[in-house]
Amino acid sequence: MANLKEVRERITSVKNTQQITKAMKMVSAAKLRRAQQAITQMRPYANKLNEILKNILSNLDGDVASSFGDAREVNKVCMVVVTSNRGLCGGFNTNIIKAASRKINEAYLAQLEAGNLDIIFIGKKGYDGMKKVFPQANMNTEYLELFNDLSFDHVAAVSQMLMDKFEQQSYDKIDVAYASFKNAAVQEHVCVQFLPVEKIEADENETSGHKADYIFEPSMGELLEHLVPSILQTTFQKFLLDTHASEHGARMTAMDNATENAQELLQDLKISYNKARQEAITKELSEIVGGAAALESA
Repeated sequence: MANLKEVRERITSVKNTQQITKAMKMVSAAKLRRAQQAITQMRPYANKLNEILKNILSNLDGDVASSFGDAREVNKVCMVVVTSNRGLCGGFNTNIIKAASRKINEAYLAQLEAGNLDIIFIGKKGYDGMKKVFPQANMNTEYLELFNDLSFDHVAAVSQMLMDKFEQQSYDKIDVAYASFKNAAVQEHVCVQFLPVEKIEADENETSGHKADYIFEPSMGELLEHLVPSILQTTFQKFLLDTHASEHGARMTAMDNATENAQELLQDLKISYNKARQEAITKELSEIVGGAAALESA
């Protein structure tokens, strides 16, 4: 059994660690409140806009077209991996990396082997986790620090770059791996298609249908020119706000678990300390009694 000094040092160390995890939990809880408010306010708006976009692109006539809905043969692929810049949030970043890796292994191995897979990283942890797994992929680290400024204009510059690349046919398909925020304890790690926009297939058995017919004023072409990029930028903004809120939720949960584990460890250490102290006292008493008995016999 460890001596009293070692146990005391471990107790002090665990207490200091517990103070840090408590502080980090409180900081994450405060940041989560703001991040959760941002995504819960934006999500219904972004989802409805995305639904409208799918409906519009699914109902385009031959006279009007949008390149953002064109499904081409997939030769060049871009995977956008959205993770956090910092750790200490449990398996949050690892699960996003797994979702992206699973998608690449299932659908894009041919493009990866041909050198036609680009991976754009938003957040440092994604790059740290994937650079050794897919060394043959083209890694883009230009946007690692994007989470430092999540304003719409700042994020829109990245989504506009992706749209330009898709229009120029530099990419035939763009996917985004991110974390969808459910609540502080639950995040869904998904990989979704960003471009081309998925169209709604008509279902003959459904009388209500999902497709909608819109009246356009001014012309459909003029509206699509401005509306489609704006909706796609909003959708991309939602990906980042979702991940931002998920990160703080995951970190708050991880720090709460760490604090509880530290408390359990402290209890075990205190029991060990009391046992060691009792043994030391018993040993000293035995030595005193033994010494007194020896003196009496002498």
